[in-house]
Amino acid sequence: MEIRQMATAFLSNGTDMLMMKKAGSKLFNFEFWGGIGGHLEHGELNSPMTASYREIEEETGFKQEDVENFRLRYILLEVNGNEVRQQFVYFGETKHRSFIPSDEGELFWVPLDELLDLHTSILIKASIRHFLQNQETNEIWIGNVLNGEGSAARPRVEWSIMQDTISFETVV
Repeated sequence: MEIRQMATAFLSNGTDMLMMKKAGSKLFNFEFWGGIGGHLEHGELNSPMTASYREIEEETGFKQEDVENFRLRYILLEVNGNEVRQQFVYFGETKHRSFIPSDEGELFWVPLDELLDLHTSILIKASIRHFLQNQETNEIWIGNVLNGEGSAARPRVEWSIMQDTISFETVV
C-alpha cells in the first residue's frame, strides 16, 4: 500500500473561517470546499507543521508571524483504494484578513455558522463539526473513516483522543 501524507490548515479571524472553494481536482470533477493545504514534501515528512506553514504562505500569502494559536488538532486516517491517507489538520487565527488570490482555488471568509452547509469531504465536515463543538479542548484527536454496514450504511468518522502510550507491559 502507498502512503499519502497531507497537511491542512483552517484559519479564523473573528467569527469567520478562511475556506478555499475549488472547481475540481485530479480525483473529483465537481466544486467543493476545503482548508488551506496540500501534500507533505520529502523534507517535511517529520514536520507536517512546516508543510502547513509553507502551504499557508503559498496559497494565502499569510506568513507564519501572521498566524497565532496555531496547533495540531486532528490526525485523520482513511483507506482509499490501495492508499492509506494521513492528514494533519491544524487550526489557528490570523492577525488580519488580507490574503492574496490563490491558483489552487478561490478564498473566502465564511461565517462559522455557515461552515457545515458547504460541500466538503466527509472528513473535513466531521473535523469542522468536531472543532466547533470542542474548541476549548487541548487534545489531539484521531479521526478514522468507517463505512458502516448494510444497504443504508453511510460513512462516518470515529473519534479518539491521542494519548501517550506505554510501549511495554510491566514484567511481573
